[in-house]
Formats: sequence, C-alpha cells, structure tokens
Amino acid sequence: MKNEITITVTDQEGNTHVLICPTDMGLTLKDMCKAYDLPMEAMCGGMAICATCHCYIPDDTKALSEKNDIEEALLSELFNTNENSRLACQIYLTAQMDGLSVQIASD
Repeated sequence: MKNEITITVTDQEGNTHVLICPTDMGLTLKDMCKAYDLPMEAMCGGMAICATCHCYIPDDTKALSEKNDIEEALLSELFNTNENSRLACQIYLTAQMDGLSVQIASD
C-alpha cells in the first residue's frame, strides 16, 4: 500500500505547489499546507471554528468525505464559496486523493 500521495495546491497568487503527503499519520490538507508554509491562515488550528482554511477542490471530489454539518455551516457564512468549497481542516488525507488539485481561497 502506498503511504504517500501528491497533491497540487494553487495559492492566492496563482503559484502552484506540489506537496508530497503521508497518508499514514492522520493528517489533514490543512496540516500539509501549513507544513509547506503555504499562505493558508487556519487561525483555529484545525478545530473547524474559523473557516480560514477555505479552499476549492476543482477536481472530482469522489475521493473526499462528505461535508459534515459544521463544515456546511461555516462555509454558508462566507461570501466567496461555491459548490466545490471545502475547509482544508476537514479533509483527512487518504490514498484515494493522490493527484488531487486544490486552490486556496482568497480572503
């Protein structure tokens, strides 16, 4: 079984970053963006209370878990959401996410 995946993240400036992410440590997409020093605020540290890790997942999202009620509620309070908006702190990395593309939402 593969223990690493590759995720491509586009930041707010349009710069693309390739992240090599372990899948056997229980990490989230937010954790990896912070580990790579990407410009994602994530003020609450991943507790799903601030929505400052808002991102867009332009790819087919079958590999992702469904949004929970807390994530839906936080996203509903933002002005720049769309159908593929997610909170990076709620996306736990799995092998099925290999090749995923993500765009960090602007403030």
